[in-house]
Amino acid sequence: MQFNINSADEMEALGGQIGKQLSGSEIIHLQGELGAGKTTLVRGLLYALNYNGKVKSPTYTLVENYEFDPFTIYHFDLYRLSDPEELEDMGIRDYCINNAVCLFEWPEQGQGVVPPADVLIRIQYLESGRRLELTGLTDRGCKIIENLNHF
Repeated sequence: MQFNINSADEMEALGGQIGKQLSGSEIIHLQGELGAGKTTLVRGLLYALNYNGKVKSPTYTLVENYEFDPFTIYHFDLYRLSDPEELEDMGIRDYCINNAVCLFEWPEQGQGVVPPADVLIRIQYLESGRRLELTGLTDRGCKIIENLNHF
């Protein structure tokens, strides 16, 4: 499914639609150039779950966690990852269990270690705005995408 997004507010709104469908144990991969809007989408997702704090890209910390009932969301930014084995050293497998939702920006940087996605979101720059291509890679991921509203 594709969406053309014309503003940060629309990007957050789409993230919110995704967030409202999460039930736990989902893996979402976010791909796109620097500044394409990956973290903006995540912000909308978190706000839809009633998170009120600041949402920043975990470029330097590698992961930020957000506690919700009944699951935790882990937001990874792998842009600065130099070797996928670093994820093994930090215990990546321990993050993506126990009903956790894992959001991976730059998942290709952790190839071979990052768990496979339920939903793949590719964000591309347009002359004006962004184009998002969402692909469901599991039954759960397909269901999330099917329930999204068009803008």
